[in-house]
Amino acid sequence: MSDVVNVVFAGLGGQGVIKASDILADAAFRAGRDVKKAEVHGMSQRGGSVTSDVRFGREVLSPMVPRGEAHYLVVLSPSEVAVTRPLLGKAGVLIPPDLVDEAALPNRKSLNVALLGALARHLDLPDEHWLAAIRAALPERLHEVNERAFRLGREAAGRAG
Repeated sequence: MSDVVNVVFAGLGGQGVIKASDILADAAFRAGRDVKKAEVHGMSQRGGSVTSDVRFGREVLSPMVPRGEAHYLVVLSPSEVAVTRPLLGKAGVLIPPDLVDEAALPNRKSLNVALLGALARHLDLPDEHWLAAIRAALPERLHEVNERAFRLGREAAGRAG
């Protein structure tokens, strides 16, 4: 893998795609990485497709992940898996929405943070930066719920291998 890590988030408007990518970008920045981020909103207010690219490393020159070069593809909606799969590189890792049992989440709306927990198993970013980024992005009343969701996602990815 090159020095730059490419992550694409995909889902539907209202699922927290942008929030999840904001949290990853913040965690990587807190870990001292150069970070670039870009978003594509397609009728997101009406449940349309939303994608967000996050690239981080020692030096990142462009915010856009080239098609077929994502190292990780985090998808929040089953309907977006096939649509966005071409963004993933040949050795890339798909993190699908069904990796996490939504019924086990403390709040169904925390699926995006649970999938971040699954992504965290693959990335070299300290937990303290992930948790600080979650706390900075969400209101205090949601910290505990989302930190539990993050841990559940991390555990689910561990079971999946």
